[in-house]
Amino acid sequence: MTTDTRAAGDLLRLDRQICFSLHAASRAFNGVYRTVLADLGLTYPQYLVMLTLWEDDGLPVKEIGDRLRLDSGTLSPLLKRLETAGYITRRRSEHDERSVVITLTMAGDDLRAEAAGIPLRMAKATGLTLDELQTLRTLLTTVTENLDEADL
Repeated sequence: MTTDTRAAGDLLRLDRQICFSLHAASRAFNGVYRTVLADLGLTYPQYLVMLTLWEDDGLPVKEIGDRLRLDSGTLSPLLKRLETAGYITRRRSEHDERSVVITLTMAGDDLRAEAAGIPLRMAKATGLTLDELQTLRTLLTTVTENLDEADL
């Protein structure tokens, strides 16, 4: 085996794959979120929807899906469960009958106060400082944007 072949083979080691590191970190995050969110009765994807609405209430389903990178087939069941739980309402847009607008209920808005401590709990669980987490988030955002633009 030549040095070039060995070097190329080293690139194929699982422990060298950034995609696997991101996958493993994502699964670990989801596991911790599952525990932290259990008290609120939310799943991680439902929590992401609630975060989006706490930031901007009254969004069309399409906008929520775009922000969360979720298709309507994934998002619709999440929204139905959040509506059944009493956290959101779904209604047809007055401006475009094809569009459904999602609005927080009072209970959904009140849930925000219960969720307020989650980001710091999650930050603590990572073992990283807030500055390190901000750097990591910035790097991941850059990676995501570059991959979205990749012309391979």
